[in-house]
Amino acid sequence: MITIYKNKNDIPQNMDYIELNDVYFNQFTASILDERAEKIIEEIDGSKQVGKYKIKSRFDDIILDIDKLSAGCKTVLNILYNPDKVFCLKECGNNALDIVYSLEQGNVYSDYALISFDMEAVKVRTASEEKTVSDYEELKEWWNNEE
Repeated sequence: MITIYKNKNDIPQNMDYIELNDVYFNQFTASILDERAEKIIEEIDGSKQVGKYKIKSRFDDIILDIDKLSAGCKTVLNILYNPDKVFCLKECGNNALDIVYSLEQGNVYSDYALISFDMEAVKVRTASEEKTVSDYEELKEWWNNEE
């Protein structure tokens, strides 16, 4: 399950925080993609990975470089392939959020609530506590509660 941070100050000092998912993906994550990426690329962007750095667009089957994936898709792939880092959620649409919330591990940050309706359980973390939340309304309340 993913771990959510709502305050940047709560992110442990030994973890890197990545704000610009697009840039990070293009520089680091794209080179380490494997077969796990294919399903995510298809589910979020409707594209098909046809080579290490190529995708077939859902629009007219045009072949594009992988850097043309949406920011939401890149964010999910960053989280999946870099579970030791914290990634900003702000560029994720609902289709990407659904996948983020289904990941077995990963770390995300947003200072406002971005919640998938399909959520099952997540860890929420502040400087003083870490707990598991498995209810949409409880997670929304945690996010909106000022500490």
